[in-house]
Amino acid sequence: MNMESNVTRSVINMEPGELSKLLSEVKETVASDVDVTKTSKIFSAADLWKIQGSRLKTVSRRAAL
Repeated sequence: MNMESNVTRSVINMEPGELSKLLSEVKETVASDVDVTKTSKIFSAADLWKIQGSRLKTVSRRAAL
């Protein structure tokens, strides 16, 4: 069995200055005064099902138009 595949290289040419900007580390703290333990909600499987269900409804409405 001979399997053929079309593969394109994912190499991007970019200037060294642009590459160094992308690879530089940004050292900053965002919202350090927020207590995450009190404000975070546990994401459950039921929440995922709700998201998927709403997406399916949106897609079916678009198909109906």
